[in-house]
Amino acid sequence: LNSAKLARNPTAEQEEVPMSGDFNMSMRKFLKQVGVTSQQAIEEAMRSAGEERTAGKSFTARMVLTIDELDLSHSVEGRIDGKAG
Repeated sequence: LNSAKLARNPTAEQEEVPMSGDFNMSMRKFLKQVGVTSQQAIEEAMRSAGEERTAGKSFTARMVLTIDELDLSHSVEGRIDGKAG
């Protein structure tokens, strides 16, 4: 195999599939957009809630990724802390 990145295909045989440069670029572009716009949305929600409601508190955050055509649903959960009181 060459140095191409490999991805796991979640089918029964788990065959390795080399990923193209176009695939990697489009995925990175999508993930960057998710990260940037999600951070902006969280910051706006914190500002709107006000420091009195967010200071010193921790909030559960959940991100759900779905790709209907691939029957994919992936969830990530974590904590986001408000500013220190």
